[in-house]
Amino acid sequence: MHRRSHFKKHYTKSELAAGINICRKCHDGIHKTYTEMELAKQLNTLQLLCSDDKLGTYFAWVAKQKIHS
Repeated sequence: MHRRSHFKKHYTKSELAAGINICRKCHDGIHKTYTEMELAKQLNTLQLLCSDDKLGTYFAWVAKQKIHS
């Protein structure tokens, strides 16, 4: 997304480089549910990710799983 002109025009370099800290299971679930473009354009904040119905159900399931170290 960083190289696409739309994002270069609408976001600063620091905004494009910003991220969130999430577990691997949540990260994988997000990318199985939505494409990179959908995430970049529609679900580009932690608040939006958490408020999404599909992801909320998945995050609730992940929260119930045992942690393996």
